Amino acid sequence: MNIISKYIEQLQVEEIAVEIFSKLVSLLLLFVFFLITKRVANFIFKHAIEKSITLSRQTEARQKTIIKLLHNIMSYTIYFFLLYWVLSIIGVPVSSLLAGAGLAGVALGLGAQGFLTDLVNGFFILLENQFEVGDSVVIGSIEGNISSVGIRTTQIRGFDGTLHFIPNRNITVVSNKSRGDMRVQIDIPIYAHTDLEKVSDIIKTINQEQLENYPEIVGSPTILGPRTNSTAQLVFRIDIFVQNGKQSYIYSNFYRLYQEALLENDIHLPTMYANPTLTK
Repeated sequence: MNIISKYIEQLQVEEIAVEIFSKLVSLLLLFVFFLITKRVANFIFKHAIEKSITLSRQTEARQKTIIKLLHNIMSYTIYFFLLYWVLSIIGVPVSSLLAGAGLAGVALGLGAQGFLTDLVNGFFILLENQFEVGDSVVIGSIEGNISSVGIRTTQIRGFDGTLHFIPNRNITVVSNKSRGDMRVQIDIPIYAHTDLEKVSDIIKTINQEQLENYPEIVGSPTILGPRTNSTAQLVFRIDIFVQNGKQSYIYSNFYRLYQEALLENDIHLPTMYANPTLTK
């Protein structure tokens, strides 16, 4: 018992308890201060920075992109200082770790390299206005609409609803489908013996009658005539340039109009992959 008592006395339990209690109180006050700071920062951001950006002459999509990026930078900065202060209160020598050139410092540097690359790429994406929130893009094998642009990642919402997170350093080639007018290419399958002149006249008539009903169409449709597609199917091709984002709408409507008009005029149409045999 004497040995245990001496051991407990040497541990200085009271001082340890006081120190732990002091650190817990400090952490509690720090978190309260963090929550207040975050609320104040969000309030200032919303009523000052965000409002000033919305009053600028930037497009609405670009405004959303800039606001989201700046808000992410602000949040990351606040969380960085929170982590730094938590480690300092606990007693971790943060300054020594950051200044150290040992293996830990090298590992930290290698880990931060990707983060810095993401940050730099994100900055140039914003500076060069490569895409904005809401744009329809293709990045690598991923296609969809830009949901968010952050300092580390860009989020793309696929057309099936999937949300893709792409590190900014992996964005090398961007195909933006929301800049300028887009082409709608309509291929109507036809037989080899189809009267091409009659088909062309019907298509021209539909274009003249319906063009004024679709302000989304830019210019006049271009009739390219008979072509073979990638599966060697004979088709009658029409190109229509439309405002970006209206491709599917114009394609479905005009394909239906063309098909109905051709069938009403006794122009028989095969299925897309039909290989008919003609009988005498």
